Amino acid sequence: MAKKSGLGAQIRDRMPFLRWSNIRFALGSRSVLRTGQVGDGREQALRDHVLAHAAKGDPAGVIDAIDDFARNRSMLMNVGDEKGLLLDAAVRRADPSLLLELGAYCGYSAVRTGHTMPPGARLVSVEASAANAEIARAVIEHAGLADRVSVVVGKIGDGGDTMRRLATEYGFADGALDFVFIDHEKTAYLPDLRTIMAAGWLHPGSIVVADNIKVPGAPGYRHYMHEREGTEWRTVEHKTHVEYQSLLADLVLESEYLG
Repeated sequence: MAKKSGLGAQIRDRMPFLRWSNIRFALGSRSVLRTGQVGDGREQALRDHVLAHAAKGDPAGVIDAIDDFARNRSMLMNVGDEKGLLLDAAVRRADPSLLLELGAYCGYSAVRTGHTMPPGARLVSVEASAANAEIARAVIEHAGLADRVSVVVGKIGDGGDTMRRLATEYGFADGALDFVFIDHEKTAYLPDLRTIMAAGWLHPGSIVVADNIKVPGAPGYRHYMHEREGTEWRTVEHKTHVEYQSLLADLVLESEYLG
């Protein structure tokens, strides 16, 4: 059975659960599934907020500006401040050279990861929505990380086009991938991980972090990790909360590939 951990850090200014931006997000769930955006312009407003309130070339300032927007204006589908600390810690433990993110959204986790990863490392973020990818690139560029973080429009499960592009343009090859962050369509978590494994890109010691395992939930992915605990994977389940509030519990899974 996977180990469990609690998050001791106190996150300031928790956002009230029942507020209009959360309700509007729930009402926009069909739009999210169809387009990757809520449908009320919050993603574009977030980009404008970052460009207006964060100093250019300051990734920590960009992270703070996004957190401020999500807490005080509109909820966002990024990993958030509380779970972001778990992501930061996992990146530091992995000490990676080549990283892959599935789900860029507006670039928040890419900026966090790019800010945390060691010098010389490279992150490629795959985003299904071209509109989100454009916003993410603007945010990443404003953070001063465009030379280390790339956003590719596509899907791992698109029949091989994106996988081929990652291999030919970004150097993904046998045993080359050190770290994966999964935070996109929940039903794609396990199929996409299996595709990456089948390509041979992981190596013993590669770290895979998956968000939102409890809410909205990825039960198949969690079951898979439980079944292979101690054989193919070693997993820690981090107890945490849905982004920017403290009422809904969530899980982040951090899994080490054993080969």
